[in-house]
Amino acid sequence: MAEYHPNPFPLEEAARRLGHYRWIEMRLFEILGGWAASVPEVAVKLLLAPHSFHHAWHSELWHKRLPQLREMSPEAMTVPPNDTMVEFVDALVAPKDPDETIEKMVGVYRVLIPHKITAYGFHLDHTEVTTDGPTIRWLRHVLQDEMDDWREGEMLIQSLLQTPDEVQRAAAHQARLEALLVAAGGIAGPGSIGAPVLPPGAAATKR
Repeated sequence: MAEYHPNPFPLEEAARRLGHYRWIEMRLFEILGGWAASVPEVAVKLLLAPHSFHHAWHSELWHKRLPQLREMSPEAMTVPPNDTMVEFVDALVAPKDPDETIEKMVGVYRVLIPHKITAYGFHLDHTEVTTDGPTIRWLRHVLQDEMDDWREGEMLIQSLLQTPDEVQRAAAHQARLEALLVAAGGIAGPGSIGAPVLPPGAAATKR
C-alpha cells in the first residue's frame, strides 16, 4: 500500500527548501573539513573528517533533485533562507582558537544538526511517495546519516566536558546559537517545521 503523507508541499515550496538544504550542507562540508585540519584533538579530527564528506554527499543529493522540479536552476536555488541564517553560520564558525573545540562541537551537534533532523523529518512527512519517491528515499538516507553523526558528536562532546566551567561554556554558546537559528526560522527559514511564512499579499502555489 502506498504511504500517505498529509498536505504535501507544492513543487515550488519543495524546491525552495531543497535549495536551502543544499546551501547549509555545502557550508557544513567546508566548515567541518576546515576544523578537521585545525583542531588539536585527534579524536575530534577523526570524527569531523568523515562527517564533512557526509554533508558533501547530502549536498550532491539535493543538487540532483532540484533540476527535476520544474527545471529550476540548482545554483539559483542554492541560497540561505535569509540574512539571519548567514549570521548564524558566521557565529557558528566564530570560535577559531585551538582551545575552543567545545564551542565548535556544540554549535554543530547540539544546535545545527538537531534543527536539520527536525526540518528533514518534517519534509519527509509532507512528501508523497506516489509523486516524489526519490526525495523520500534520499531524505531517509540523509536522516540516518544525521542521526548517526549527532549521536557520535554528542558522545564526543560529553567526553570533552570535564569541568563546571566547560559545561557553562557549552551552555552559553549553545544558547547564543540557538537564539540566532530560532530567529532565522530554522534551516529553511520561517516555517522550517511548519507552513511557510509568506510575505503580505502572497499566496502559496497549489498543486
